[in-house]
Amino acid sequence: MSEIATKPYLLRALYEWCVDNGYTPHVAVKVDSKTQVPSEYVKNGEITLNVAPSAVHKLQMGNELIEFSARFAGVARQISVPVSNVYAIYARETGHGMTFDLDAAAKPATQVVAEAAPAGPREVPAALPAPANSTPPQPTRPGGGKPKPQLRRVK
Repeated sequence: MSEIATKPYLLRALYEWCVDNGYTPHVAVKVDSKTQVPSEYVKNGEITLNVAPSAVHKLQMGNELIEFSARFAGVARQISVPVSNVYAIYARETGHGMTFDLDAAAKPATQVVAEAAPAGPREVPAALPAPANSTPPQPTRPGGGKPKPQLRRVK
């Protein structure tokens, strides 16, 4: 039996964190043939969706799909997004959240974003920048000794 990826669990956890703190969770999605979203709202092959409890109905965040119904311009639409197509989840009010590699089959890595400037829905990549260097300095433990490990990527 193959191991289940951590991505759907992280999405659910960050969604719950946003809701518990009174923030509005948004997911940024790469749109392809497996993605069921209103095409008139897709820009540059991407869409950002408000998934707050007040904006969606019957939200199901499974291990493979995120499904819900929502109103777009007053018209109820059924939305279905493969978890593999989600490249970010964040709180609209703060910009705090997490980005994900889209090449999930090769390596389902994630990057924790400690702080980001608030951004509009179309500015997600600018609000969630990649780290400046690939190997950040490791903090040392009090009293010396081996460096304390930092978690940057999750499989």
